[in-house]
Amino acid sequence: MIEAAGKRRYEDVAEALRKELAEGRYKVGDRMKPERQISEDMGVSRSLVREAIIRLEIEGLVDVRKGSGTYVVRLPAGDAGEPRGDIGPFELLQARQVLESSIAAFAATTVTKADILRMREALEMERRAIEDGSGDYSGDELFHHLIAEATQNSVLVDMIDELWGKREQSPMWERLHARIFDVSYRGRWLEDHQAILTALQCKDPRAARQAMWQHLENVRQTLMELSDVDDPEFDGFLFDSRPAAAAVS
Repeated sequence: MIEAAGKRRYEDVAEALRKELAEGRYKVGDRMKPERQISEDMGVSRSLVREAIIRLEIEGLVDVRKGSGTYVVRLPAGDAGEPRGDIGPFELLQARQVLESSIAAFAATTVTKADILRMREALEMERRAIEDGSGDYSGDELFHHLIAEATQNSVLVDMIDELWGKREQSPMWERLHARIFDVSYRGRWLEDHQAILTALQCKDPRAARQAMWQHLENVRQTLMELSDVDDPEFDGFLFDSRPAAAAVS
């Protein structure tokens, strides 16, 4: 089991994998164990392994090949390390899930007609971006910002803006999205946003909380699925679906 010690948990996983590379567990050109196996061996969630692999990819130690797996391209040189401290994408999503679901519930008690109209405009921006096939996520971000604004609490607004700012400045988040070519998920997320808006219109805190929680859970699951690079045939004989599901937190 990997234990965090004053730093981000994915960094502990990355450090353990770096140690395996340094100690000769793999040679340059070798394919690393699939994520599910690393997850089981270390006793951590697969999302932490995904973040750790992304960290090693940014450091130039591994090459991640869609449908094939992760390959070693360079071994660590002594104790020289790359700058760390970036927030893992799934860690960030978890923070958003906890915070934004509570904000949505609170907003359902304070939202005004003007707030609802502005949220509708944000969803229309998002819809146009999807139809145009652009990579513009400004409507998505604006919608979440407006929900925070509907609480009439500037501290909560600042917290949401800070989380989105961390996402935009994160090399790990950018690298995760670089693995994803199928963007049809954006239509499903727009439907999620509509469900959140409906709950807010009804001034139903419980429904708003659940709709936001489910939306961000859908985001997490979608990004995990679409950014998976392991070869199913290489991975499948090691784990059937039941123990794999139990291993992921």
